Amino acid sequence: MSAQAKVEEESGFDIQTKLLGGAVVGLGVGLIGLLYGLSSNDKSPFLGWLWGSSFWLSIAIGMLMLVMIFRVFNSRWNPIVRRQLEHGLAVFPWLGLCLLPLLLVGWLGGDKSGILWTWINPEANTIEAMSITTVSEDVLHQKKAGYLNLGFFTIRLISYFGIFCGLSYWLRKVSFTQDFDGDPKWSHMGMKISAAGIPAAALALTFGAFDLFMSLEYQWFSTMYGVWYFASGMRSALAVTIIACFYLSVKNRPLNGIYKQAHQYDLACLSLAFTVFWAYISFSQYFLIYSANIPEETFWYVIREINPNTGERSGWFWVSMGLIFGYFFFPFLYLLFYHNKINGPRLIFIVSWILAFHLLDLYWNIIPGREIKQGATVGFEARPVFGTYLLWGLFSLLGMGCLCAWSVMKSFTSKTAEIIPIRDPRILDSLHHHE
Repeated sequence: MSAQAKVEEESGFDIQTKLLGGAVVGLGVGLIGLLYGLSSNDKSPFLGWLWGSSFWLSIAIGMLMLVMIFRVFNSRWNPIVRRQLEHGLAVFPWLGLCLLPLLLVGWLGGDKSGILWTWINPEANTIEAMSITTVSEDVLHQKKAGYLNLGFFTIRLISYFGIFCGLSYWLRKVSFTQDFDGDPKWSHMGMKISAAGIPAAALALTFGAFDLFMSLEYQWFSTMYGVWYFASGMRSALAVTIIACFYLSVKNRPLNGIYKQAHQYDLACLSLAFTVFWAYISFSQYFLIYSANIPEETFWYVIREINPNTGERSGWFWVSMGLIFGYFFFPFLYLLFYHNKINGPRLIFIVSWILAFHLLDLYWNIIPGREIKQGATVGFEARPVFGTYLLWGLFSLLGMGCLCAWSVMKSFTSKTAEIIPIRDPRILDSLHHHE
């Protein structure tokens, strides 16, 4: 081993140690928050933990879908980029462990088992037609009880992560093994796995979004909610991929001279496409619910626009406006320009912007909810924009982010794969890709 390689290996080890330390601190504080919330019947730490989980999970799911889409289409330009995504798939088992505390509270929390997902505890109070009742007496839950029960919920969560982890394992295996023996059969196997995996992962992420996020307000429903989470995940995964590839391609980095302007341009075009797709899905969901005007659906948007007790605009209204103009219009207009796609710093700016607003979008979808309050005109108050869930969520976000980064770096430095798939049948096409 050369002196430079030894220094780089030691530097990578130091970074992994620091990331692991950050994960311990962030997740440790988050777990303390969960214990505090359980003892004081405060939902805030649980909402913050779920918010942090949702961000990293969406990125991982987006990367998984991108890898399978690249495999199925067998396009010539992407093998170099696909390899970086394959390292990102190493995070799924860790993300599954991060969601485990929330599930354990459902099983072991006793009368506080429904502190996050109210429907878990049949005796928990809930709102029905502006009156306070229990979950077991709520006719809407009675109709959904065959689906919304803790046993079936647990089986579904295990199944979702079984699909994500299984697909990730095999996609990484076929790609990494090909680096050593060069057998084309691995490419064909990767295509077959992806062809079967896309519908399986699509179902898992859709029902996962229903179960983890939509069921926070179990009386509300939207068949488009899973597609929204898919679109958000693809945007965030593309953003992280662009940042990672740009970082690895600067001077003295392993992808320098390999990752080219043409690759960056194609990723930027995909980012523009999914920006439009996200806007289409988000608007369609709002428009359909607005047109149908069913109380069980409209309340979800009402509490994000007005204070239901006063009729005045709430803070969430301005967050909504921020998402419309900051998460759609600005990135859409910015990415229309060719030079913004091929200029590295310009593209890094907008994808970082997209990631920040993706985090805000998840916050807007997860945090607002109805808190029962005696004496309120409608029997409840909507949670405000700022609360302790934001602080707890930032610690959870940091801890899970460090854990994910550590697992990715561990995959990069494990020497089980080359920095690019050197024996992939399309590798020369990818190396010589041009606009």
